[in-house]
Amino acid sequence: MKIQQLADVEGRRSFAMVCDRGDDPVEALAAAAKRFDLSGASLTGIGAFSGVTLGFFDRIRRDYARRVIRERVEVVSLVGNVALDAGEPRVHAHVVVARYDGSALGGHLLGGTVDPTLEIMIVESPATLRRRIDPATGLALLDIDWAGS
Repeated sequence: MKIQQLADVEGRRSFAMVCDRGDDPVEALAAAAKRFDLSGASLTGIGAFSGVTLGFFDRIRRDYARRVIRERVEVVSLVGNVALDAGEPRVHAHVVVARYDGSALGGHLLGGTVDPTLEIMIVESPATLRRRIDPATGLALLDIDWAGS
């Protein structure tokens, strides 16, 4: 994985990140968020995987149902954010992938294997973002009911 800071405008940084063949995108994003001390950011990406694990939240089990895709797929849309969870940067990303026949699958990005590349743009938030556990679902949801400092 390679990452380059592109700009810093009034404390709001932007980055270009390129994941290499074999990288796990979730691990790479988490490492970048920690390395650059991101306390809030949005991210978008495109590329391809040789395999990917998607998640769909099961509200009854209060856990992600996993769907493992063991084939080459194109990443047609990767979107997400970074927010602090218990003081540490946490990546939350969703992805839509396309199969060779044009059919699409999507869900929470739980893991994958980049092949040959994944290009991600990261834009830092002007304020800190935080997550808190929602008792009704057990999910760590974005908490915007505070000042952001």
